[in-house]
Amino acid sequence: MGAPLVNKENNRTMRTLIRPTVVALALLVLLTGVVYPLTVTALAQLIMPRQANGSLVQRAGVVVGSELIGQAFDDPRYFWGRPSATAPFPYNGAASSGSNLGPSNAALTAAAQARLDALQAANAALGLTVALPVPVDLVTASASGLDPHISPAAAAYQTPRVAAARGLSEAQVRALVEQHTAGRQFGLLGEPRVDVLELNLALDGLQ
Repeated sequence: MGAPLVNKENNRTMRTLIRPTVVALALLVLLTGVVYPLTVTALAQLIMPRQANGSLVQRAGVVVGSELIGQAFDDPRYFWGRPSATAPFPYNGAASSGSNLGPSNAALTAAAQARLDALQAANAALGLTVALPVPVDLVTASASGLDPHISPAAAAYQTPRVAAARGLSEAQVRALVEQHTAGRQFGLLGEPRVDVLELNLALDGLQ
């Protein structure tokens, strides 16, 4: 006669323990999975809608890219960005990553040499001999594989080629590079950088 009473008491105890656990789980799911994301999204759209939507770059009402993600340029008329190691295609925003190859890895050396050969071939096709050394950011990928910027030195190296390919003076192209060179943030953080997409769009606008 005692066993059923014990079972009922055990069931009551289990329900007492499980109910608050389930309620707490449901509340946490609601708060962290629904309320919090919706609140953050609403605030972002209210305070900084452009950044929240990807810092998109538009021309004539058409989205041509993002300030945050680079693009693959290989036409001699345009400035080229850093190589990208993302797969299955360059500057894949859904697969941000570096090559993870060490400095002694033969594959890294081969990739850098291939990019160096492409840069030199583009110059040679226009009859150019650029005396400047090739900046390292033009032959190596960034850690994210999405970097939209190059260094001012990388832009300077490419200026003669772009000017010759477009029939412009180097002074014209150099002036555009200077206009699209951003300094250190707050004058202290980071390095001076050139936004490749914005610079190439300015080149097209110039002509």
